[in-house]
Amino acid sequence: MRRQRGASPSRARSRRDAAAPVTLTGRGGIVVMFAAALVCALLSRWFDLPLLAGGGFAVGCLAAAFATRPADLLTITVSPPLVFFAATFLAVLVTTLGDGSLLRGLTVGVLTALAATAPWLFFGTLLVLVVGLFRGLPANVRELRGKLVGVRLFEKEENENPVRWDES
Repeated sequence: MRRQRGASPSRARSRRDAAAPVTLTGRGGIVVMFAAALVCALLSRWFDLPLLAGGGFAVGCLAAAFATRPADLLTITVSPPLVFFAATFLAVLVTTLGDGSLLRGLTVGVLTALAATAPWLFFGTLLVLVVGLFRGLPANVRELRGKLVGVRLFEKEENENPVRWDES
C-alpha cells in the first residue's frame, strides 16, 4: 500500500473526528439546556420579549436531546423542569438586584416569569421526551428497571423483632 503524498495519518484521523457527531454526557446536556435557558431568559427580561425565554429553553432542550449520548437520555428527560426553574430564578435574581426589596422582587418576578412561560416548559419537556423515545430512552428505562428488581428498599424481614433484648 502506498500512502498518497501529503496525506498524513493524523490528517486523516482529524477528518474522521470532524465528521463524528458531537455527543454530550448527561451533565453536558443539562449544561446546554441551562445555558440556553439562562441566556434567553436574561435577554427576554432585558429586552422585554417574553417569547424569547420560552423559545430559547425549547431550543436548548432540543439541542441537548439530540446531542446527548443514548446512555444518558434518562438523565436528560427528567431534568427540564428543574433546569427551567433554576435558569428562571437566576435570571430574575440578576435583573432584580438593586431594584428595592430583593425578596419581593424575586417572589413577584419568579412567579410572573413561571406563569408566563409555563407552556414553554411543558413544550420543552415534551420535546426531550419525544426525541428521547426515538433515540433509545425505552432501553434505558428497561435497564434501570432491571437494576432495581433485586433492590427492596423498605421491605422488613419477617423474623425481625423491633425490641431486641440482650439475653446473655
